[in-house]
Amino acid sequence: MRNTLGGLRPRLRDRPMITDAVLATLLTAAAVLFAHGSAPAGAPPGPGGPTGTALALITAGCLATALRRLRPFLVLCLVVLLDVALAGLSHSGSLWLATLPLIYTTAAHRGLALSLCALAVTFCGRIVSAMVRGDLGDWTAHLLMAALTVTLWSIGRSLRLRRAYLSELRDRAERMDRAREADTRAARAEERSRIARELHDVVAHHVSVMTVQAAAARRVLASNPDGAREALSAIEETGRAAMAEMRNIVGVLRTGPAVPAERGPQPGLREIASLAEQMREAGLPTCLRFEGGGSAEATPDGVPPLPPGVDLAVYRLVQEALTNSLRHAGEGASAWVTVRHEPGELTVHIEDDGRGPRAARAAAARNEAVQGEAGGAADRGRAAAERIGHGLVGIRERVALYGGILRIGPRPEGGFEVKARFPLKD
Repeated sequence: MRNTLGGLRPRLRDRPMITDAVLATLLTAAAVLFAHGSAPAGAPPGPGGPTGTALALITAGCLATALRRLRPFLVLCLVVLLDVALAGLSHSGSLWLATLPLIYTTAAHRGLALSLCALAVTFCGRIVSAMVRGDLGDWTAHLLMAALTVTLWSIGRSLRLRRAYLSELRDRAERMDRAREADTRAARAEERSRIARELHDVVAHHVSVMTVQAAAARRVLASNPDGAREALSAIEETGRAAMAEMRNIVGVLRTGPAVPAERGPQPGLREIASLAEQMREAGLPTCLRFEGGGSAEATPDGVPPLPPGVDLAVYRLVQEALTNSLRHAGEGASAWVTVRHEPGELTVHIEDDGRGPRAARAAAARNEAVQGEAGGAADRGRAAAERIGHGLVGIRERVALYGGILRIGPRPEGGFEVKARFPLKD
């Protein structure tokens, strides 16, 4: 029995016209029985029954309630008119039963203005019917019907407001879900961009160092086996360092929910010394100076602790600039790294005195073509364009992220420089 009722309810919910037709049939039967039990107004005492016209009006009004979900207000107006016509036949009809589900449906499924109009039409129709029948003095019945009508109207309005409130909650939840998904996508895109920048810096630096060391080992392999062995050892150490750093960066992408990520400390200002030493081993003499607190020394002790983001940005800036110097400065070039701390500001200056591997060829071509100063400026511009690659463009984004100012370009006395200023808060 319970399974039968459980399967019947969804079917009735999906087919509301069946429920309305059953309700209309029950209202018709109740109204007809009520009409047979009442005598016509003004008739002598005794049993009396409704005429065929009155029965037709009662049946039409009650069966019309089957359309209450489609046009509740129009059906209500029709029923009120039929009730007035029934009163004109001097019959105390019972169409007021049909107005109850209609007033409830109008209040539950239509706006406030239309539901108030339906309430007013119902009361006006009953007043007119009572006046036509001449039974305005029966205040008890009128008050009972008015109270029942207002109660059903209030229940319908409450259900409509509740549905509107639940719908607003659902819409708000959907909007929050969409906003959360958008934030998640933005965070993923930002993280992918950050990892791409980190990988570029790591790979470009270490591969450049390994390439230079491999070339040096190849040159001295026959004449100086011990030197070649040291270069190969340096290549091995550089490769291991690159693999370890890339594993730390990419490891978070392959970490499952049950495996905690192994997050090593990010490189910063204190690792610049090892970076300079690595450049010296690769063949680029690098001088490192830290200025701050009235002293200049080769250790970062005079520089106060930096925010983690600025600390990493400074390291990547020095790493990318020295990598470019190693790659483009040419033979016999030297580099200088100066980190200066001032009140409210940190300045990082990387410069080299290299002319580039193509400087000699550019000078020869310039002399042969007799291009003068304009040709020299064009050559310098092409050389500077070669030095500014994707890595320094990414560094520009890092510096701008922390409100810094970055200058990249050739030095007036020759060579290349990268200079950044980071604002520091107290």
